Amino acid sequence: MSSVTLKQLAQELNLSIATVSRALQDSHEVSAETKERVRALAAELNYQPNAYASSLRRNISKTIGVVVPEVNNHFFSLAINGIEEVARQNDYHVLIYLTHDDYEREVAITQYLTGGRVDGLLMSVSSGSQDFSHLQSLQVSKPAIVFFDRVCQALNTANVTTNDYESGYLATEHLIKAGCRHIAHLLISGNLSIGRIRMQGYQAALAAHGLPFDEALVFDGAGPDAENTARITELLRTRPEIDGMFASAERLAISSYLACEALGRAIPEQVKVISFSNLEVAALLAPALTTITQPAYEIGKEAASILLRAIEKKRPILPSQSVELKSTLVPRRSTASGQ
Repeated sequence: MSSVTLKQLAQELNLSIATVSRALQDSHEVSAETKERVRALAAELNYQPNAYASSLRRNISKTIGVVVPEVNNHFFSLAINGIEEVARQNDYHVLIYLTHDDYEREVAITQYLTGGRVDGLLMSVSSGSQDFSHLQSLQVSKPAIVFFDRVCQALNTANVTTNDYESGYLATEHLIKAGCRHIAHLLISGNLSIGRIRMQGYQAALAAHGLPFDEALVFDGAGPDAENTARITELLRTRPEIDGMFASAERLAISSYLACEALGRAIPEQVKVISFSNLEVAALLAPALTTITQPAYEIGKEAASILLRAIEKKRPILPSQSVELKSTLVPRRSTASGQ
């Protein structure tokens, strides 16, 4: 490695060491002309930065935290893969924390992270979150935070999401066009903004096709899987006219399949099912599950890119940096018509 140091570069250019360091980091605090002078001399003298020393000088750990509610949902597994790829390309480490969709655990994790253990945070909030003061406290101590999928609208930062309203509309319309007239909506959680937005799409599609909105057909699926299966079974038993179910999470789709099996309700002949899902085996279910598939891997990459740019350039993350990607409706046997 070259023995050329930041101090030598600074002396050659008659600049401070801090200015040279910022120029090499592409900081917005240094003019384009000065950056060009510094880069040209660094290239000429074959300057090679010491990554460890650089991290110490900049008071960064080269580590980001990822807080997710679960990993058995294939969406989050794919998103983490996307995050890890961007982090690896930028020589960052990734620490993953699971809330298990529990609000108290989320609070404990964020309190732990206020000690400066990570340079920034990528987060998808738990379904039980209602009071976001713990996240506001975290932002004060570590301002580089980006939310993805399940976002916290109370914080002034960037979110990476999909077109949840449009997807909710299209999913419901898909069931209507398949002949459904009594469609239950299995809500992931009334506390989550994505849940509310997807339900708004569901309501809009019903209204556009002249179907009434029945609040009794909206099911809050924030509970454990076994409880959800039992409650969906009871819903189908007490409302036998239900001929379509729009699940906002794949675990609710699986509960729907189990409920239909328990009651002897045939899918898709008697009940058609569509779900938000990145489940790789969706096509192998019996019957194959129609899905709204989110670009989970790309969501992870986009969220990590926004976060790392802000950390490296020491810039604040703004809501204007938010990104919305498009999901894809993949029709399969579970919503087939013409039975």
